[in-house]
Amino acid sequence: MNDIELKYILEALLMSSGYPLTLNRLLTAFDDAERPTEKQLLKSLDLLSKDYETRAVELKCFASGYCLQTKMPYSPWITRLLVEKQAKYSSAFLEVLAIIAYKQPVTRADIEDIRGVGVSSSMLKTLLEREWIEVAGHRDVPGKPAVYITTKTFLEYFNLVSLDDLPSLEK
Repeated sequence: MNDIELKYILEALLMSSGYPLTLNRLLTAFDDAERPTEKQLLKSLDLLSKDYETRAVELKCFASGYCLQTKMPYSPWITRLLVEKQAKYSSAFLEVLAIIAYKQPVTRADIEDIRGVGVSSSMLKTLLEREWIEVAGHRDVPGKPAVYITTKTFLEYFNLVSLDDLPSLEK
């Protein structure tokens, strides 16, 4: 199989997937006789990325893999097209999420200490249901409180490759 054919196969796989695909996951689409090397895969992904440089779609590499997505300048039209209204988040909700993202791993008590007010159970439940945060364990103190961290889903939703891409905190 040549580079162009491989590029088109990868494009079809990425377009048909509802979530990012890792290199290993992409390789599982090929049988042993036609399976490309990781180097060939990366070369074809690079060619595909270059094809999209002048298009409304781009190839993105996230912590959880590769995906095709609409470029940011076209988001107003996409937003108007979607039937579902985008969720509106309260400042308290976003504040809790930011504390978890920047200070992780944190417990509920840590969040409350930083904010100076209590954190509602429903807020943490919503963050867990959206899979933006997860319980990474329990702190070895009385009560064994849950310790929260962000997830790959959080990174994808906010278009981040890693936590290093978060804006720096002003001191």
